Amino acid sequence: MLEILFYVMQALAGFIVFATVWGHVPLDYWWVRGVDFPRIQFIVIGVIALAGLLFALIMGMEWTIWQTLLTLALIGSLAWQLRMVLPYTAIWQKEVRSASNLNNPTQIKLMVANVLTSNDNTDALVNLVNQQTPDVLITLESDKKWENALTAIEPNYPYTVKIPLDNLYGMHLYSRFELIDPEVKYLLVEDIPSIHTQIRLTGGEHDGKVIWLYCLHPMPPSPTEADKSTTRDAELLMVGKHIHDSDKTVILAGDLNDVAWSKTTRMFQRISQLLDPRIGRFFINTFHVKFPFLRWALDHIFHSPCFTLVDIQRMPSIGSDHFPVLTTLQYEPQVTGEQAQNAPTSSANDVQDTLEKIEEGREEGEEMSEEHDSELTDNDKQVIKRTSN
Repeated sequence: MLEILFYVMQALAGFIVFATVWGHVPLDYWWVRGVDFPRIQFIVIGVIALAGLLFALIMGMEWTIWQTLLTLALIGSLAWQLRMVLPYTAIWQKEVRSASNLNNPTQIKLMVANVLTSNDNTDALVNLVNQQTPDVLITLESDKKWENALTAIEPNYPYTVKIPLDNLYGMHLYSRFELIDPEVKYLLVEDIPSIHTQIRLTGGEHDGKVIWLYCLHPMPPSPTEADKSTTRDAELLMVGKHIHDSDKTVILAGDLNDVAWSKTTRMFQRISQLLDPRIGRFFINTFHVKFPFLRWALDHIFHSPCFTLVDIQRMPSIGSDHFPVLTTLQYEPQVTGEQAQNAPTSSANDVQDTLEKIEEGREEGEEMSEEHDSELTDNDKQVIKRTSN
């Protein structure tokens, strides 16, 4: 029995070492980039394997140079995996300060909800919005059914952008605050929208402050959607470069179909100079609702250094495969200089890699747009035509 356990632990250790090395292969295919996601799971499996190997050693199992090398490789792999995820725990330095108790603060409460197009439990989201009263609601995968259901909240949300697509990439924006010149952009793929708008904050000392909001939902690399991560990576980096070049006050939110510790998302932060309020606090693992062990953070919010964090929390399930996320930020321009030092800085290689990835994304996006064209419903074609004008 002990010998069988020893072989199983060696197999698990070999798997973790392989997955760690595999993640460094410079290819965009889903079967390579997929190992970016389950780093927490890899750590759990790796710790079990390490404990099993050490237990076998203590129990007197024969130990060869092969087991020694495997154990050392496993320890190195665990160290690498831990380095990726530890910033999202309380032992790390906070990248974003907790909000000060100002007498008259200016705040924005924003909810991101990937609703799952096939989910018919629309009342759950309506009730959650009525309960939590966010200033801004971003829905993803929302089609005409969801648009109709969300008319119930519109009396409290007079400013809207509606993109009711049937292709799993519909997007809706509801805001209590004034939206200034909102635009729907199809950056790389003709049926994958994003929303770019200015928002005028109200209330508090900085009443009337105008900020930019970017809402994204790029395609994930998967066997059922995009074979490669190229357009997803390029869209995120394209927006990150635009944010850096424009030097505006920004919040970016959405389902990025990527984890915060991936190569692309970390590069996005270096390029955009935006901050992640989860760093130094905790994971906000939002997907998949039904599989707690196979769960990671796909829904994100990043922001300029002039914001501090009031609160960020995962909301209860609304019947989707994603949990909604509710984040409250406070506008405190006096901390901008201090917090800007927490933003990771980009290198010349980052800039060059970003430009190359954007160009690759444009080429890949053209091919994908041609493939998708024949699959678009009449409704999608009409919505894309209307929102592109």
